[in-house]
Amino acid sequence: MADVQLHSVSKSYDGRQLAVQEVSLHIPDGELAVFVGPSGCGKSSLLRMIAGLEGITDGEVRIDGQRVNDKPARERDIAMVFQDYALYPHKTVWENMAFGLKLRRTPEPEIRKRVGEAAQLLQIEHLLERKPAGLSGGQRQRVAIGRAIVRQPKVFLFDEPLSNLDAQLRTEMRAEIKRLHQRLGATIIYVTHDQVEAMTLADRIAVLHAGRLQQYDTPTRIYREPQNLFVAGFMGSPPMNRLKASIEPDAIDWGDGVRWVRPASGLPDLPEHTPLVLGIRPEHVRLGTAGDGALQGQGIVQMLEPLGAETLVTLAIGTQSLICRADADIAVKPGDTLSVSLDLRQLQAFQVGTGERW
Repeated sequence: MADVQLHSVSKSYDGRQLAVQEVSLHIPDGELAVFVGPSGCGKSSLLRMIAGLEGITDGEVRIDGQRVNDKPARERDIAMVFQDYALYPHKTVWENMAFGLKLRRTPEPEIRKRVGEAAQLLQIEHLLERKPAGLSGGQRQRVAIGRAIVRQPKVFLFDEPLSNLDAQLRTEMRAEIKRLHQRLGATIIYVTHDQVEAMTLADRIAVLHAGRLQQYDTPTRIYREPQNLFVAGFMGSPPMNRLKASIEPDAIDWGDGVRWVRPASGLPDLPEHTPLVLGIRPEHVRLGTAGDGALQGQGIVQMLEPLGAETLVTLAIGTQSLICRADADIAVKPGDTLSVSLDLRQLQAFQVGTGERW
C-alpha cells in the first residue's frame, strides 16, 4: 500500500474557470479518505487526476512518495471501481476478475489463487461461472470490487460505486466496503455526493465546493467543528441549524422583534452588535426549559417529521427555522408555542460575509 499526497493541484478545461483550485491534502498509508460534495464540486475530476485519466493543469500528485504527474494510468499502480461497474457482458465473473491479470501475463496458478481469495472475501464463489446479466446490482458491484482487489494495487479509487443501487442495498454495500477496508488495510480514495456514506466510511473526509477544499479532517471533527457555513450545512442529516443573530448586552436578537434573554454565563466570547450566524445541531436543541448552560426562549411549531425512532420538530423563531430532534411520541401539533433551549456548549458562530467560523 502507499500514501497519496496532493500539492496545490488545479485543473482547468480549455483555459476556462478552474474546476479544481489548489487542493492540497495527504492521505496516509492504509486510510480510507472520502471526497464529498455536491455535483460539479470537482471531486471526480480530482479522483481522475490521481488515477491519471485527467491531466493536471498545475500542482503535483505523489503516490508512495513518487511524483506521478507525467506517468500514464497503467504505470501508477492503482485500481479503480466505477459507478457503472464496467464489466464485460460476454465474460463470466471469473473471466472478468482475471482479465486484468491475464493482460499483465500473470502466471495461471497465481491468477487462480488471487481470484479465488477475492471471491471468498466478497462471498461470490458461487457466482464465478455466471455472466453479468445473471447478477443483481449488488453482485455486479462485488465483482467490480473483486476485479480491483486481484490487482493488489498501491491505491484503490472508488468513483461513486453505489449510486446505481437502491437505498437498502446501498446501506448493505456500505457495510461491506467498510469491512473490506478493515480486512485489507488498503489505501482507498472514495468519491460520493452522499454525506451519510462519507460519515460512515471515512477515516478522513475532504469536503469540496466549487472546486475548492473546504475542510479535510476526521468525520467527528467535521461534524462537530465545521470550518464554514457550507460544511455546517452540507454535512449532517438534517444539517446544522444556522440562524442569523446579533449579540446584545442583555439579549440575543434573532431579528423581526424576536429577542431571547442573554444568559449570565456560558455564551461563547463573541462580538456584540455584530451580525453573525449561530449554528447548532438538532440534537443539541431541547424542547422545554433547561438549567444553566442553555440559551432559552420560545418557538412556534411549523412541521413534524416522524422517523420512527424519533421525530424532527421544525420551530419558527421569528421568520427563521430551527430543527429539533425529539422523542418519537412527542404530543405537539403545528401552531403550538413551545419553550426551547439551546446547549451553549455546542453553539457555533460564523461570520455573515465570509461564512467562516469565528
